[in-house]
Amino acid sequence: MKQNGAKRDVGGQPPHQKRWTTIGTATGDMIQRDLLFIEKHFEAKTGKKPPFVFEKNDNGTPVFEDFAKKCTPVSYKNHQFNLYGTCDGIMLYTDSDGKQYRIGLEIKSKQTTYSKTSDYSMREADEKHVKQTVAYSHMYRDPNTGAPLDYYLILYVNLSKKNWFQTFKEAPDLKCFGISIDDNDRNQLFEYFAEVLDAVERRQAPPFEIDTWTFNNFKDATAKYLTDEEVAEVRTYVRRVKASSQPDYIKTQLIDAYEDLVERRGKNGTK
Repeated sequence: MKQNGAKRDVGGQPPHQKRWTTIGTATGDMIQRDLLFIEKHFEAKTGKKPPFVFEKNDNGTPVFEDFAKKCTPVSYKNHQFNLYGTCDGIMLYTDSDGKQYRIGLEIKSKQTTYSKTSDYSMREADEKHVKQTVAYSHMYRDPNTGAPLDYYLILYVNLSKKNWFQTFKEAPDLKCFGISIDDNDRNQLFEYFAEVLDAVERRQAPPFEIDTWTFNNFKDATAKYLTDEEVAEVRTYVRRVKASSQPDYIKTQLIDAYEDLVERRGKNGTK
């Protein structure tokens, strides 16, 4: 939609959503601050060097957030595009043999239910978060050797609690996944970007995915663009997920997204 000149949705972010995202950002800040605190005091408390420390820029600042913004050009097939953004941190891990590894850190917050990070509900990292780290693996190559960042930790922090006395074992509020990334992963991501750009040149949008509706800033334009047949396919997909064994929160998100799509089509005169 954006590449074809569509207008963003009118209206600002509702206050409760703004508070939600602000709390998520503050959670990442808290984890980064704690890691810096551990890095500073670990040796004095344990007599050992900290196994994890933040990689530093030439001026001594840690490689995260505003200290790590990058715009990395990519040439893939017949396309040139940029990867722009910043990471939650690049860590240096030293193993028991003294060998050092560069490991990326991505921090995500969960706020809807305390069970979101249980062993049953969360068994692997979200696919879109993994793809995000794949992009970072290319952006944050070793400044000395040019080697890609092949290891990543995705840390989920759950801010919803059942009660004060609930133990971590009963309701874990942290879940961390280790990700190994290779050239095949990076090429798959670049292939996806290339397909999107090919579709833009042909003025043919890729297949619509209702799963990404929440953070779509062009909802009105999308609702108007979709054909009746495509909306029918979305309805069939949502019904199929509703009847599946997927977690209830996923079903609820998809149902709400579909209802919002239908409502927006009605408002702009699209049936």
